[in-house]
Amino acid sequence: MFISGLMEAKEELNEVEEKHHHSVAGEKPSNASPPETSFSQKANKSFTCPQCGKSFARKARLERHIRIHTGEKPFACVECGKSFACKARLARHVKTHTGEKPFTCDWCGKSLACRTRLKRHMQTHTGEKPHVCLHCGKSFACNTNLQRHVKLHTGERPHTCPECGKSFIRNEKLKSHMTIHTGERPYACEQCGKSFRHINGLKDHQLSHSAVRSFNCEQCGKEFITASALKRHFKVHSGEKPYLCPLCGKTFARVDCFKRHQEVHSGVKDHVCFECGKAFVTADQLKQHQRIHAGEKPHKCALCGKSYARLPQLIAHETAHREKPHHCALCGKSFKQSRHLLIHVKKHHPIETLIVE
Repeated sequence: MFISGLMEAKEELNEVEEKHHHSVAGEKPSNASPPETSFSQKANKSFTCPQCGKSFARKARLERHIRIHTGEKPFACVECGKSFACKARLARHVKTHTGEKPFTCDWCGKSLACRTRLKRHMQTHTGEKPHVCLHCGKSFACNTNLQRHVKLHTGERPHTCPECGKSFIRNEKLKSHMTIHTGERPYACEQCGKSFRHINGLKDHQLSHSAVRSFNCEQCGKEFITASALKRHFKVHSGEKPYLCPLCGKTFARVDCFKRHQEVHSGVKDHVCFECGKAFVTADQLKQHQRIHAGEKPHKCALCGKSYARLPQLIAHETAHREKPHHCALCGKSFKQSRHLLIHVKKHHPIETLIVE
């Protein structure tokens, strides 16, 4: 809560700078008073926060800062009801409803709603990553991403689900998780009415209506709806695996696979089975476990028809077909040599053998 509050305060200051930049047609008169960040005003910060001891030159700034600790958000959007701690953040949010994007990137022409976002966007062109993690040295283009990354080292997960107790680093992830319990699918397709839990799911689905597959792979001719999907696919041919795990050196072609892998090193078992309460490190492990409760066995042997809940079990079974071709018809156990099968039958299934005879 405290870190996110500091980030909010920093963004607020950026908005104030933005407002100052546009005042008086962007020109500062010669008799203008020095900005608040001058040395004389820095030396006179008489308004101190009783919670953390931080000092401010103006009472209004202190009052705004205290809301970080109290969680008070008095500025509400009349369009959707969302509340904010400061007026600057509300003003920025309102632009999402009006569609106003007055800040344009000189590199690519993309328009943004506020100067802060423009600065962050510009770093994608310059490659600048000024925010460095003190724990591992990794650099980030914006402070928000750095603070989110630091929580991986500290283990801080301040956003907890009241239903199952699962904790998250980001509040957005908690909100997304809560839809599992509520069954809510707030994002509906206007063309067919299909609903989704996540906005990204809706966006991907909407592309299917366009039926335009204009991105073709030069290697195999496969078509894709988006350029990003083609880029992901191309790594199959190039063998590129740009995501390196700093702990074990394993590399990955896709960032989602890399993130799932990192959960293994964390050892945090935050994926909980609602049936029995057993916890797992990764979502894949939980999914495999839940098949036990459901009785689901999707992995079927093509040679004998036997099914398994987990793929590794099927692989081990198929290996037995290749390496141990002699199978007991009574229990399914396999052997490399036929004589070993005969010994097994006489020892473990003598009654069944007599009945068959």
